[in-house]
This record gives sequence, structure tokens and C-alpha cells, in this order.
Amino acid sequence: MQEEQQPEAAADPMSSSDAPEDGPKETSSVSQNISDADAFKILLEMKLKKRQKRPALPSTVTELDTEDGSKVYVVGTAHFSDSSKKDVVKTIQEVQPDVVVVELCQYRVSMLKMDEKTLLKEAKEINLEKLQQAIKQNGVMSGLMQMLLLKVSAHITEQLGMAPGGEFREAFKEASKVPFCKFHLGDRPIPVTFKRAIAALSFWQKVKLAWGLCFLSDPISKDDVEKCKQKDLLEQMMAEMIGEFPDLHRTIVSERDIYLTYMLKQAAKQIELPRASENEPRKYIPAVVVGVVGMGHVPGIEKNWNSDLKIQEIMSVPPPSTSSKIFKFVLKATVFGLLGYGCYRIGHRTVQFVLSMPATQSYLQRLTEVPQQ
Repeated sequence: MQEEQQPEAAADPMSSSDAPEDGPKETSSVSQNISDADAFKILLEMKLKKRQKRPALPSTVTELDTEDGSKVYVVGTAHFSDSSKKDVVKTIQEVQPDVVVVELCQYRVSMLKMDEKTLLKEAKEINLEKLQQAIKQNGVMSGLMQMLLLKVSAHITEQLGMAPGGEFREAFKEASKVPFCKFHLGDRPIPVTFKRAIAALSFWQKVKLAWGLCFLSDPISKDDVEKCKQKDLLEQMMAEMIGEFPDLHRTIVSERDIYLTYMLKQAAKQIELPRASENEPRKYIPAVVVGVVGMGHVPGIEKNWNSDLKIQEIMSVPPPSTSSKIFKFVLKATVFGLLGYGCYRIGHRTVQFVLSMPATQSYLQRLTEVPQQ
């Protein structure tokens, strides 16, 4: 159930050129015949020496501990923020983690490989093809809701001239520089989130939400985004959202808090050291994990950290409600009705145009004269 991609950072082994030039030739041959376990230990020691015992961390980092001594550093970010990128880079460099977990799922992992220019272009181009793909992947209601949220993201992108997810791309780059660092995708699959969110809303709540998203046009400044990194302002915004759509908050925020917490705890399990032989006893060391998530998820992760979490329930997709079925039927009937009416209007006008042509009138006149003769 864990959806992970774990590209491990490839650490170059020590080459023979690193050895002292005045050393004996036997040293070079010994270094080439070093075992994998010994090479791992050497590189691990280098990594641990580089790891700061008392790291100088940004104020946006929350430190959590597990029962077996592992440490998790959760970086709370604003998804459209240059400051958040710097916080992520500094945290990874300071703690030299064994695992980096980001608030992405396999359906959004493509943003890690795209450059800023491509992402800006993709975010601004919301066309019929993307709508069809979203509906095919998530269903009619969830697909439409996804496109509306993409419209919101495109609006922010256009206002700020900055593509979302920059902190995740920086985390991916920095993780690749740390020896033996794994990269995990820690968010719940987006189709599950959308389907559960749609199922939780009543018919009129769906209409109200869609209307609000469709007509979003308020200007947004970079200062507004940076203010989101203040917990008091963010909690105030969330409280306003809870008052209007409490079920939406539960599915999009609270349930994902649980899922992200679960994935962080899974990533923070102790690391087994390699053994020179099967007879050697197993040895474990505590893991160091960096989590990169939106600031709005940090309070929920802290709240759920010491709980016994089970994610089976929040991974299930409820069957569509009666209101969803009615809305889907009405939507299809409207589309086909408009299509049929359009064909009728076009056909009717086409017939009128053809009949009004002189050549057509002349031909019809000849046909009427034939029976008289």
C-alpha cells in the first residue's frame, strides 16, 4: 500500500587516485578488493561525521522522535515560496538524512523531473484534453473538481510567476547528493482523495464549492504566500474553511495528516547495518528522516505522531451517493441536449441556406415543370 519511489543517492566509491602517491602498491590492490560491507561502513562513517549533532535548523522545522530513537525533521513549507526551498536545502545538508519523504504521490511525481519553465506552461494550459484525462482517471465529479483546483493553482501561478512544488524538486536534488539516502513519496493517491472528498459533500455543497473555485480572481502577492508560514494565520484560514466545508477539510486535510504521519513513521524505522557474514549478529542504528510537507499538515502530524495509526479506512473509496448519480445524469443529459440542439440549429440553418441559393431554386423549378409537361 505504500506508494514509494526510492531512488538512492549514488555515492562514488573511493578511487585509487585518492590514495597517497608515496604509499605502497599493495594498498591500491587492497582498496580495490574491499568488500561491499566494508565500503558501506566507510561511506556511512563519512556520512555520520558530516551529520551535525546539533543542526542549525530553520524555524519552519519541527523535530519528532520515535520509540527506537530515530529522528524525523518535518519541514513545513509554502508551496509557492523561495524561502521554503532554502529551508529544505539547509535541513537536508545539516542532518544528512537516511530518507527524505515528500508530500507527493505517484500521480504527481512528474513535477520532480520538469523544469520551472515547463511547469509554468503546463499550469497555465488547462484544455479539453486535460479535462477528459482527469474525468477518465477519476470519474466525472472528481475529474471536474480536480480541474477546478488546477484552475486555482494556475491562478496562483499566473499571479506569482512561480510554479508550485519547488521545495519538492529541491528535496529530490539534495537527497541525491547524500550517500544512501532514499526518496519516498508520502502522500495519499490523489484519485482516492478526490473521490472521498466528493462523496463527503452534499449536492449543494458541491455546487457552492465549484462556483467559488470558478470565479476565483483575487490578486495574490508573494507576501501573502510567505504569511502562510505563520502558524497563527494558517490556523485562522483553516478554521474559516472548517466552518464552511467541514467534511471537505476532513478528507483533504485531516485524513492526509494521518496518511503522511503513517508514511513518516514507516520511513523512520531503524536501519540494519550490513554484515560481513551470516554468523555476525544483526546490528541496527536509528534512522534520520526529513519530511517536506505543506505547513497546514504540520499540526496534524504532531497531533497524530504518538497514535497507533491504521490507514485502511482512509484508503477506501465510498460508492457514489444518490446526489452524485443525479448530478452525473443531469450533466450528461445537458451535454447531449446541447450537442443535439446545436446539431439541429446547424442543420436547420444549413438547409435554409441551401434552399435559398439560386442554383437550388432553379433546380427545384425544373423539377416542378417536368410533371406539367
